Amino acid sequence: MHSPTLEAAHSTHLGTDRTISFWDPDAECELVVGQPSVERDLWVEYVAGARLSYRKHGVESALDTAEIFDCDNTALFFAAIDRAGRVIGGVRAKGPYRNAEDSHAVEEWRGQPGQDAVRKMIDDRVPFGVVEMKTAWVADDPNRNRGLTTTLARSAYPAMALLDCQFLMATAATHVLDSWRSSGGIVASKIPATPYPDARYRTKIMWWDRRTFVNHAEPRQAAKIVAEMKQLTHIINGYAQSESGS
Repeated sequence: MHSPTLEAAHSTHLGTDRTISFWDPDAECELVVGQPSVERDLWVEYVAGARLSYRKHGVESALDTAEIFDCDNTALFFAAIDRAGRVIGGVRAKGPYRNAEDSHAVEEWRGQPGQDAVRKMIDDRVPFGVVEMKTAWVADDPNRNRGLTTTLARSAYPAMALLDCQFLMATAATHVLDSWRSSGGIVASKIPATPYPDARYRTKIMWWDRRTFVNHAEPRQAAKIVAEMKQLTHIINGYAQSESGS
C-alpha cells in the first residue's frame, strides 16, 4: 500500500515537550504518546503496570528496572488509559540506535547461535534509522486484551515516523510476536530463537520496515494505520501552526 497520508507523516516530529492523545474505539481507551520527562506521572504508572504484569507472568527478570526508571533511555512511550483513568497497557520506544550494542537483543542472544547475525542485522539497518519497542504489556482483562494488543501493535508506525527511522524492531517470545504480526511485522526466521529470559521461552526478532510494512499488515490494521497517521499529522501540523502564529 502506498498512501499520501503515510508519506506525509515521514516528516512528522513530536518535539521536545509535546504530548499526543486520541481515542481508540476498538480498545475503548485513550492512547497517549509522550516522553517520560514530560509525562512523568503517566510514565510512573506505565512502569508500575509493566512490573506488575511481568511479575504476574513470571518474567520480571526480563525487565531492566534501572533502565526503565532512567527516562533518558526511552525516546517516547505509548500508554493506554481506560475510561476510569487507569493505565491498562503500553509500550516504550528506544532509539534511534547508533549501533547494535545499543540494543539489548545482543545480550539476549549472548552465547547462543545467531548472536553475530543479530548484531549484523541491526548494524546493517542503523544508517537508515533503527528504533526498538520494549516493555509492552496489557492488563489482565479477557474482554479487552485482544483489542488493546491490536491497538498497541499499530504503535510501530507512529514510533518510526516520530523518531524519523525506517526500521523498527522488537524481541519477544514467539507467541507474543504472533499477536503483533497484524500490523505488518515480519519475524527474522533465519535467526535461531534464544531461550530468553529463560528456557521456557523461544525469543525471536520481528522487524517493521517503514516503507513497506503496511503491505504485510492485515487489511483492517492497514486502514487503521492510515487513519491514525492522518490524525497524527493533523495534530502535529496544528502544533506547528500555533507556534508560527505566536
